[in-house]
Amino acid sequence: MTVWDDLVGQGKVSAQLGAAARDADALVTAVATHVPPPEASKMTHAWLFTGPPGSGRSTAARAFAAALQCVSPDRALGGVPGCGFCDGCHTSLIGTHADVQIIRTDLLSIGVKETRDLVRRAQMSPAGRRWQVIVLEDADRLTEGAGNVLLKAVEEPAPRTVWLLCAPSLEDVLPTIRSRCRHLTLRTPPVDAVADVLVRRDGIEPDVAAAVARATQGHIGRARRLATDERARARRAAVLKLPLRVDDVGACLKAAQELIDAASEDAKQVAEESDVKETEDMRAALGGGQGGRMPRGTAGLMKELEDKQKRRRTRTTRDSLDLALIDLTAFYRDVLALQFGTNLALANTEMRDTLDRLARGSSPEATLRRIEAIAACREALDRNVAPLLAVEAMTMALRAG
Repeated sequence: MTVWDDLVGQGKVSAQLGAAARDADALVTAVATHVPPPEASKMTHAWLFTGPPGSGRSTAARAFAAALQCVSPDRALGGVPGCGFCDGCHTSLIGTHADVQIIRTDLLSIGVKETRDLVRRAQMSPAGRRWQVIVLEDADRLTEGAGNVLLKAVEEPAPRTVWLLCAPSLEDVLPTIRSRCRHLTLRTPPVDAVADVLVRRDGIEPDVAAAVARATQGHIGRARRLATDERARARRAAVLKLPLRVDDVGACLKAAQELIDAASEDAKQVAEESDVKETEDMRAALGGGQGGRMPRGTAGLMKELEDKQKRRRTRTTRDSLDLALIDLTAFYRDVLALQFGTNLALANTEMRDTLDRLARGSSPEATLRRIEAIAACREALDRNVAPLLAVEAMTMALRAG
C-alpha cells in the first residue's frame, strides 16, 4: 500500500503530489550524481494544503513528506516515490524520521517562541541527504507575530528545506505567506469512499461503516471515532435530542448547561490521559522524583506546564463543543432537506421519524434561522465569548425559530 492510498477521494491532489515527489527525487539524484538537474520541476519549497475538516489536509502533508524521504529501489525503474514500505516512508509516517518535523498544537495558538524554534530547525541540513521537511498541521493557529517570523523563513528558504502548511482555508493564513506557497485544495471525501476505508483498514462492519460515514458527512477521523468509541456515540445521541427539549426557557437554559458540562467532561477525560504523565515526567526530569520535594528554581517550570495544560483543556473543551454544534447543524440540514422535498441524502436516517415531525411542524424559514443561530454560536466561541452565554443564546434562538 503506497502513501497515496491514505488520501481518500483526493485523486487530483494525489497526482499533483506524486508528480512533485518524482521531480524532487530527480533533483536529489542529480545532486548526488553531479548531473544537471531537470530544467522544469513541479517541486517547490513551500506548500499550503487547505480543505474542510475531515478532508485529510494533514494526511496529505504527511504522505508527501514520506514520499520526499522515500528510498525505495523501485524509483530507479520509474516508480513514483512513496512506496509506503521503505525505511524513509515508514519512519516519516510514524513520526520518527530525523528529517521530518511534524507540528500539531494542543493549544489555542502557536506563538513566536515555538515558531522561532521551527525556523532554526529549518536552517539545518538534512541528515539523510534528501529533504528537511517541516509539517505545520495548524498553520491557521499562528499568531500574527508567529506568522511574521515564519514569513522570513518561507521568503528565504534554506536549501532542501520544504514547508508543508495546513489550514482550513486560504483566508486563515497571512496573505504574505500564502502568496509564497503552492496551493492545494482538498475536498470532503465521498461518503461511500469513507465507508470503504473503514471496512478495509479498520475492520468495521459494512452497515456500521456506512452509517457513521453518512452521519459525519465524509469526515474520516470523526467517522472512525464514532464507529469505535461508544462514548462518542452516546454524546452524539444526547446532542441530537436537544431540538426536542427546547420547548420553554427553563429547558433551554438546562440544555445549554448540559452541553457545556458534556464538553468539559470530555476535556477532563482527555486531560487525565496526558496531564498526569506529563507532570510526572517533568518532576522526574527536574529531580523531584515520585512525590518528592522539588529542587529550588523549578517552580516556574512547573507553573509553565500547568498553564500549558490549562490552555490545552480550554481548546479541547471548545473543540468538543464545536463538534456538538456541527452535529446539530447536520440535524437541521436534514430537516430543511425534508421541508424542500429534495433528494439529498440524510445524515441522520436513524432519526427519520423525528426529522419528519419537526419538518411538518415548522417552516423552512424557521429552520434556516435555527441553522444561522448555530453558526452565530460557533462564531461567538471563536471570538472567546463565554461558552455558556453563547450556547444559552443559541438554545433560546432554537426555541424561537
